[in-house]
Amino acid sequence: MPPSRTYCIAAADTDFAMKEVPMKDLTQKRAKYYTPNGGLPAQSQIMTDRAVLKDAYAIIPKGVMTDIVTSYLPNWVDARFWVIARPLTGFAETFSHYIAEVAPNGGSETPDTDPTAQTALFVVNGVLELTFEGETHSLSSGGYAYLPPECRWKLRNRTDQNVSFHWIRKRYQAVDGLDMPIAYVTSDQDVPPTEMPDTNGAWATTRFVDPADLRHDMHVTIVTFQPGGSIPFAETHVMEHGLYVLQGKAVYHLNQDWVEVEAGDYMWLRAFCPQACVAAGPEPFRYLLYKDVNRHMSFDLGGAR
Repeated sequence: MPPSRTYCIAAADTDFAMKEVPMKDLTQKRAKYYTPNGGLPAQSQIMTDRAVLKDAYAIIPKGVMTDIVTSYLPNWVDARFWVIARPLTGFAETFSHYIAEVAPNGGSETPDTDPTAQTALFVVNGVLELTFEGETHSLSSGGYAYLPPECRWKLRNRTDQNVSFHWIRKRYQAVDGLDMPIAYVTSDQDVPPTEMPDTNGAWATTRFVDPADLRHDMHVTIVTFQPGGSIPFAETHVMEHGLYVLQGKAVYHLNQDWVEVEAGDYMWLRAFCPQACVAAGPEPFRYLLYKDVNRHMSFDLGGAR
């Protein structure tokens, strides 16, 4: 059954800094986020790369995100998209993940026509004008927005430079007796990271929503490891993952394979893919993370959860 109410308003203050920010420009503190630029490699470049698709995971390295693999979407003007994850039967079935690049004056009045789709946006470069329910918000690098199903929203690049952002979509799983989540905007800079216990700050997570809020059936977070920090065991769980490396580099252990990843790479993991990592290099290792949460497991196969 559908939820009893649908919300599309800016959220009130909470412990997770999901606060109303009408016309607020989230530019005061800038973090470092990798942004793809497209282009095409020279004819002299060798073809060997780290791209791989296996039964349990895929690695999409930054070097393959060229001009010729972008897509265009209906109702969008002067915008292109790298589609780095989509529901795939027998693999990761719950979400899609795009990296959008919008040129000056580009955008959309009707970005998504699927009434069942919920959206998370994370800006990595430039300034994005986002409007929903009559309120306009200016999101710059590090800005984050959550938009529930049936929320009427639009966005525009009002600047003279390109804006890039991540767009994660998932079909919302309504539960009888639970209200729909509300729309809100916040930012990486406004949400204090939560340190993992007994790690002395080596491993922390920036949570854009309260994990105990069962209205939400997906979490989008930023995970940060200081140099040398690690996941010291093989995480093996039912949640699917999309992990886009925003900063730094690491060595990952995926389903018994050791792989190196760096800023701009994407890791796409099916349910129960074992994973562990060690952060390498002189700077923090940070990635944008998707996972599906807070719902019973469906008995329907093929992506219907």
